[in-house]
Amino acid sequence: MVRLTPPAFWGNPQARFWPTLLAPLAWGVAGIARRRMRRPGWQAPVPVLCCGNVSVGGVGKTTVVIDLVQRLSARGRSPHVLTRGYGGREANGIRVNPARHTARQVGDEPLLLAEYCPVWVGGDRSVTARHAVQAGADCLIMDDGFQNPSLQKTFSLLVVDGAVGFGNGRVLPAGPLRERVGDALARADALLVIGVDQTGAVEHTAALPVLWADLEQCAIPPSVVHRPCVAFAGIGRPEKFFKGLQGAGLSLARALPYPDHYAYKRRDIERLLALANGLDAQLVTTPKDAMRLPPDFRKNVAEVGVRLVWQDPTVPERLLDMFLATPA
Repeated sequence: MVRLTPPAFWGNPQARFWPTLLAPLAWGVAGIARRRMRRPGWQAPVPVLCCGNVSVGGVGKTTVVIDLVQRLSARGRSPHVLTRGYGGREANGIRVNPARHTARQVGDEPLLLAEYCPVWVGGDRSVTARHAVQAGADCLIMDDGFQNPSLQKTFSLLVVDGAVGFGNGRVLPAGPLRERVGDALARADALLVIGVDQTGAVEHTAALPVLWADLEQCAIPPSVVHRPCVAFAGIGRPEKFFKGLQGAGLSLARALPYPDHYAYKRRDIERLLALANGLDAQLVTTPKDAMRLPPDFRKNVAEVGVRLVWQDPTVPERLLDMFLATPA
């Protein structure tokens, strides 16, 4: 199995050799990103909230999107989500149909999000936004797309994983950033830090409002409470999932990390089944991973997800008040 592990120097601000060697390429990437964002985007007739990030890899954006979608729906609004659909093969501008589409066609995150509201997949957000508005959306949530200029944003929420922050602070490939931190913060309306800020990320924010939240393990299925578990995950930071299970009191007989958005193959499934049977253990994975599993195998796997818990429960409602009050 191929491991797609970020290089260690991406998370080490003291690293010098590789970041310095790759600096010319990073300057080029940063320049392209800055020029790209100067392009005018389409202005939708409804408000657009973008949940984005600066670094590559998982920071919890999709969990934030789900939380905001649920809150908007509770207000009687009709939110639609726009996303690129990582790894999907379908054409631009389609609506996700969980009864027809697979993760190979539209991506795992769109399938997961489609359990909560209508979801549109495509790289050109102006195209998917037009389709969503025509289908009845009265507000749009972008899952990622902070660096995509094709659609104007009403409100941009920059999401940061407190454990990793901005890494070594350098742009790809010298670091994990898609663009310079300063450029990103200049376009953001607020910063949402998930977990404890272990790297001093908020020191970069100046006058930008900083919001705080945590990820909390959802209810553990009864089938796994009193059994050893074989946990597997192909997400941005699988170790967070494994630690969360252990923190919930589960006994992990094995913990198997896979690359983010990994497409599980028959040999992987056979290996997991054999391992679980040999250890008399229950297979456990994330809801996002479950979207990439064949239905006949998925029924043998327990799913344990996470939910977003705001440190100040009034903050998300005030954020949405501000978002919805802003003219489109």
